[in-house]
Amino acid sequence: MTNGKLERVTRAVYPGSFDPPTNGHLDVIERAAGCFGELIVAIVVNPQKRAPMFSLEERVAMLKASVARVAGVRVEHFRGLLADYVKAAEADVIVKGLRVVSDFESEMSAAMMNRSLSDVDTLFLMADHEYSFVSSSLVKEVFFLGGDVAALVPEPVLRVMAEKRNSLQRR
Repeated sequence: MTNGKLERVTRAVYPGSFDPPTNGHLDVIERAAGCFGELIVAIVVNPQKRAPMFSLEERVAMLKASVARVAGVRVEHFRGLLADYVKAAEADVIVKGLRVVSDFESEMSAAMMNRSLSDVDTLFLMADHEYSFVSSSLVKEVFFLGGDVAALVPEPVLRVMAEKRNSLQRR
């Protein structure tokens, strides 16, 4: 905001671990891409977090394949503070998807911290009701226990998940 007036937002960053990307993520990506001139889907590499199921390379490949048809979207990755990445990317806003009230509670403090560090606001997009229960953790659990998650992840993601399951079963 400048002098109390909204400025045109041209570049947004949608960060996440995307382990794996879900149709809920894709829904947020598609809707955010329609709002901004450019959307950077930024995979967070966080060494403090539990080891991801999918390598960074696998997550980048899954996301690139899943968003290939969505105009104005590029996939990147970063380490360190989101606020630093957003500044370096010269982004105007951070996009976060919210599924349930508890998501808002946890994301609100992060949004305020990021704003204090980067002077960039966070825009929250509510999940489509169809995906409000979908989380990467739940998708992985159901899939690796033999459940059908085809309606919950993009086809390129399902392919990589099947390959991963097959390689784990051969061990």
